[in-house]
Amino acid sequence: MRIALLPSLRRKTLLTLVASVVAGLSAAGRLPAEDRTPRLTPVEEAGRKGERIDPMRPVRLTSEERDRLYEQAARDAEPLERQAMQLRRLASLLRPTVVHIDATKRLLRPRGGRTTEDESGSGVIIEVDGRIVVITNRHVVHGADLDAIVIRLDDGREVRPRRAWSDAGTDIAVLELAEDDLQVARVAKDDTLQIGDTVLAIGSPFGLAHSVTLGIVSAKGRRDLEIGSGAVRFQDFIQTDAAINPGNSGGPLVNLRGEVVGLNTAIASNSGGSEGIGFAIPISMAMFVTEQLVKHGGVSRAYLGVALDRDFTPREAHRLGMVRPVGARVEAVTVGAPAAAAGVRPDDVILEFDGRAIEDDDHLMSVVGTTDVDRTVSISLFRDRERVELQIPVARRTDFE
Repeated sequence: MRIALLPSLRRKTLLTLVASVVAGLSAAGRLPAEDRTPRLTPVEEAGRKGERIDPMRPVRLTSEERDRLYEQAARDAEPLERQAMQLRRLASLLRPTVVHIDATKRLLRPRGGRTTEDESGSGVIIEVDGRIVVITNRHVVHGADLDAIVIRLDDGREVRPRRAWSDAGTDIAVLELAEDDLQVARVAKDDTLQIGDTVLAIGSPFGLAHSVTLGIVSAKGRRDLEIGSGAVRFQDFIQTDAAINPGNSGGPLVNLRGEVVGLNTAIASNSGGSEGIGFAIPISMAMFVTEQLVKHGGVSRAYLGVALDRDFTPREAHRLGMVRPVGARVEAVTVGAPAAAAGVRPDDVILEFDGRAIEDDDHLMSVVGTTDVDRTVSISLFRDRERVELQIPVARRTDFE
């Protein structure tokens, strides 16, 4: 997916088009006179025989006109500079909380005489349960011993984690630090991020620590992505066009309030670099996993005990009396599982789970997988052309697998 410059012919056409638009605006009086491009005047006098001449001599701005334009440029730049000031504030706030990570990993099979390989990424410092930790991506540090993981802080110090946890299902790793004089990032408490919101990605692309890029939220709820070895089962990615490159993995995605809203994880690219399609783990999912890892040393995921229709088609929806396929259609229910105990049946379509509208089977799997266990939640079903409400006790997945 390479982006190339337009051929020269098209480039010329584009420039001509832009010039025509500017000329039209100027003629309509929409551009101030001092903003218009200086006109060219014909040269009346002919040069001496054989001497080159400039057939159109540009009319230069006077010193007074240049001073007036500089004053106007400064005045018009003020609102833009106020916006840029906010970005500078955010960069100053977040820089001390973002780290660069180097990990040396053992190779299962030596390559060219080498028994180890190096991998770099990013991370963000937060506080969880009274502990100072770095959250990052599992693929950045997986396979490396604690003493082979180096965390480089903003002030130049290099520290090593004293404890590490990870979760393959979400590609999240947590590294506990012994240092207690570190600044921590603020984490967004509400999942209010919307498509079109401005975000910043901070990290170490290609090893360039604390690089900041700007973009917007391009989409939400990206699921069923083929990432790495396929171990990332629980997906609900934020898509952004903020530049994310190799080395950004594990770095924070930040909103305009300076709050971490995501953990940069992957890109869609044919070149290996940023092509405007990056993916970040929502901070709600990242914090659910992080808190469980820190408090319990592992992640306890909820379990319903249903087999879902992976290809819920419009034809199947029409058979059930629905206008379109929405939600997650149940194909089978495991005997003795929480869903069976609650009365869920095959051909039920789960529309809501614990107050959250369900888009499809992948969405339900992600929502259930980040739900606390040992509690009762409400679910809404579509059954026999009616909406049915049930209460379902959530069990631990490990009790049934």
